[in-house]
Amino acid sequence: MRAFVLTSPGAWEVQELPAPVAGPGEVVVDVERVGVCGTDVEFFTGAMAYLHQGHSAYPMRPGHEWAGRVAAAGEGVDTRWLGRRVMGDTMLGCGSCRRCVLGRQHLCEKRREVGIRGGQSGALAEQLAVPASSLHALPDSVDPVLGALVEPGGNALRAARAAAPRPGDRVLVLGPGTIGLLVAMFLRAADAEVHLMGATEDSLVFARGLGFEHVWPEGSVPDLPFDAVIDASNAAHLPGSALELVEPGGRLVYIGLAGEPSRIDTRTLALKDVTAVGILSGSPGLDATIHAYATGTVDPRPLVAATVGLTEVGPVLAGERPPGAGLGPKIHVDPRPSMATGPL
Repeated sequence: MRAFVLTSPGAWEVQELPAPVAGPGEVVVDVERVGVCGTDVEFFTGAMAYLHQGHSAYPMRPGHEWAGRVAAAGEGVDTRWLGRRVMGDTMLGCGSCRRCVLGRQHLCEKRREVGIRGGQSGALAEQLAVPASSLHALPDSVDPVLGALVEPGGNALRAARAAAPRPGDRVLVLGPGTIGLLVAMFLRAADAEVHLMGATEDSLVFARGLGFEHVWPEGSVPDLPFDAVIDASNAAHLPGSALELVEPGGRLVYIGLAGEPSRIDTRTLALKDVTAVGILSGSPGLDATIHAYATGTVDPRPLVAATVGLTEVGPVLAGERPPGAGLGPKIHVDPRPSMATGPL
């Protein structure tokens, strides 16, 4: 099979590799769609912390936002999975530690992460082998595009829920990238008054095109009481700004990660009586995200600007926009041989 492989920072190849075989408890999936994520870009540049902490190493195959159909099942796997369209949880816990037993496998100290950590190969390939226990079935109404948006959607749904919005609450989202816009969509579905703050005019124009009325350049956010503020950016200074902007007694949600340490003044946190929540992984929110997509409560397909083949992944990770790409923040990959480069 063909697979996209990072061989060192900034270096990549599309290689012919042996097709995976489903071991005990595993399935092999024919991959139909993969999302390119900021984490993949960090592996491309070599900035990803896991590379320096010993959790990841080159050569590696990224790709953790995926959808496909089960093609083979290993020993002990329910054969009813065969032929079903699925997506998979990125986080693969050990299954026996206290965190896994409590249902927090996404926080397992020994976890593997598909396409990210522990040598678990990712989905930027024609086929992928994963534990059957990580699968989530997709209904017919969730096509491959939506299926590959479930993983980031699970993160966003958890962030939106952590803000605990009541109908009419005013919520500010910092960073209108893929996660920020998904968060905004889930907040809108909860009848919150959604505000977005961004750094580039293109991102603000795109957000307005999605029907978000309250969109502000950085530094121009109006002096309004925000019941919750969600930082979905990668800017080290914005977690502190979020604390300044939130209403006393409100909620802060941190889902964005900066490339350097960010700081907040805990004196302000205490004196404003604010609740702060951190979000790692969409794992606990995957099923609810699938339901939201299946029912049309949230439709994130406009976020996908273009779909490319495996040979175009390297330039995308290097920051190039595919020819004809729209303004959306997400690029998808169809690894099948017949894939032709172009907009979705």
